[in-house]
Amino acid sequence: MKPFRTSVAFGLAALLCSLVFTAGLRAQSMLALVNLASPADSSAAPSRPKEVKSFDLNAIDKTADPCTDFYQFACGGWKKDNPIPADQTVWDRSFSLLEERNIYLLWQQLDAAAKSPKSSLEKQYGDYFAACMNTDLIEKKGISPLDLPMKRIAALTSPTQLSEVLGDLAASGFSAPLFRVGVQQDQKDSSQQIATISQAGLSLPDRDYYIVDNPHFVEVRKQYSAHIASMFTLAGDTPEQAAGEAAAVLAIETALAKASTSRTELRQPENRYHIYTVAELQKLAPGLDLPTYFAAIKFRPFATLNVATPGFFKALNELTASESIENWKSYLRWHTLHGVASNLPKAFFNENFAFFDKTLSGQAEPTPRWKECTFMTDQALGEAVGQDWVKQNFPPAAKNSMDKLVAALEKSLGEDIKTLPWMSEATKKEAETKLSLFRRKIGYPEKWRDYTALHVVRDDLMGNLQREEVFSRNYRLDKLGKPVDETEWNMTPPTVNAYYSSSMNDINFPAGILQPPFFDFKIDPAVNFGGIGVVIGHEMTHGFDDQGSKFDGKGNLREWQTAEDRKKFTERTDCEVAEYGSFDASPAHDGLPAQKLNGKLTLGENTADNGGLRIAYMALLDTLAAQHTASDAKIDGYTPAQRFFLGFAQVWCENSKDEYARQSALTDPHSPGQWRTNGSVQNFEEFGKAFGCKRGQPMYPEHSCRVW
Repeated sequence: MKPFRTSVAFGLAALLCSLVFTAGLRAQSMLALVNLASPADSSAAPSRPKEVKSFDLNAIDKTADPCTDFYQFACGGWKKDNPIPADQTVWDRSFSLLEERNIYLLWQQLDAAAKSPKSSLEKQYGDYFAACMNTDLIEKKGISPLDLPMKRIAALTSPTQLSEVLGDLAASGFSAPLFRVGVQQDQKDSSQQIATISQAGLSLPDRDYYIVDNPHFVEVRKQYSAHIASMFTLAGDTPEQAAGEAAAVLAIETALAKASTSRTELRQPENRYHIYTVAELQKLAPGLDLPTYFAAIKFRPFATLNVATPGFFKALNELTASESIENWKSYLRWHTLHGVASNLPKAFFNENFAFFDKTLSGQAEPTPRWKECTFMTDQALGEAVGQDWVKQNFPPAAKNSMDKLVAALEKSLGEDIKTLPWMSEATKKEAETKLSLFRRKIGYPEKWRDYTALHVVRDDLMGNLQREEVFSRNYRLDKLGKPVDETEWNMTPPTVNAYYSSSMNDINFPAGILQPPFFDFKIDPAVNFGGIGVVIGHEMTHGFDDQGSKFDGKGNLREWQTAEDRKKFTERTDCEVAEYGSFDASPAHDGLPAQKLNGKLTLGENTADNGGLRIAYMALLDTLAAQHTASDAKIDGYTPAQRFFLGFAQVWCENSKDEYARQSALTDPHSPGQWRTNGSVQNFEEFGKAFGCKRGQPMYPEHSCRVW
């Protein structure tokens, strides 16, 4: 996953941090993970993207054997005919194309509001969008919007003042690195909302970039140091000063990386839940003076909080004392520049893009400005923009149909639980109870968020971004000690994604994904169940994956499996860990070793893919039986079962840059499309039967993995 690097990064970072406790269908929208087009380049109005087909016969590669490589069979034709656009790092026939459609429709709405608003709501988000698009003003202002934070950093005289300075920066809406604070549901009492603090402070995509000493990462660190120096030089430092500052930044971030808990370890709830009193936190990190920081951002007083990563704060406390004040100034100056690089003049943008997008991810050209400004507006004012967007793009009939599909999948999952061969009756009853308590959220929120207090100025992009950061942080922190809002969403309506929340025990499907190719009124049930049906099943299964299975139906961290059943469950998930850990995310080439998937990091998503496929297929069979559709009734030469599997696979047809694939293998808990497809079907014997495979062929092995 590419890091988000604009001044709204904290808002998205906080969202992604909260989603550590949830599980989504895929990594956050690609639009969230790319850089802006050059601020000095006002791109022309876009053209309408082509409509996305729910089922594509031309995508199929009939020269491939579906029993040997089903992904190539289902997607080979599409992959050949659809190279990656220059402004992308990954391109697929479902998410990418639907995102292009949704973002275009949203751009039309925002562009019209910017030119001729018809309501106060339209004026607010229209002005936000217009400010983002005013690239001439970005050039004219230069880096003057950073005068305030840079002066505050320059006034730092002692490491003991770090928390005070960080608090001042955060209170003004600027980047405050080192740690994140927020409010979360208590993992052991989901009815309560508690304060939380967790590790942060890195600029590269993952801690491995700092601490792994293979030739690839050594070269990346060398290029990263040169990039930091170039940014400091652009900001007015001499080359000699910039080189010294870059070395200081890299040294501090390397120390933070060594102190950080890995992504894989953080997947387990018990590894991110440690209740401390404020006094105990101060004893753990006395040099940080965190109460001063909490006061600066107006965090309501609290007696206890969750310190998600205690070891990090102990190490950070030691680091504040061992590093010189000048090094800390360099670190803070770097993060101030880095946090807003995409909204600074062209020279800064180009340097930022060249390293973070081109070098790290293989992106050839920047994303058009209109597209990223559309996304930024959606992130800042998502439920203001979204309530107008759904009126045009998500009719009531679509929501009603989705309700019926969800009910069908819930029934199938219930039947799956009842017939699991490895689970005891006592645990089955607990699982059935949890399933009965699932909440459904479909399309958009029941009540829309109020943005009245967010002040937007049409000619002040940086000011808007700062005010939005403060507004969003206040919204999050204000939840402390209040009842949990069970209707709240973590994604905006146009988003092409879905997620499950362990603490809420709810499944969430934004209107943005409830469109072709995932969901189509006009297509046969087999394709719909292979598309949106598997999406629904995927999110439901997250409630029972290696993380979700540790939470009960009320969203509390509680062991509800018997000891023997947990042992059997772990044996089955270990099978998936080994299986997916043997897959190549990127083959060896040009002196680079093969990049394997991390079977432990991707375990939850792989379990959800496998379970979602199985229960969606069960729901399809029930539907076909109710419609009296024969199992051999072909459409376009394929039976319902075959169309189901093809519909599923074509969701994941994709081409990706090698740099992106390698980065994702370290940072993304989702497997790439090839293995989401082949890994799932080779574990489901109904696939082998549907395509007449022989037992022992790659897609119909003698032994396979099954959890749910």
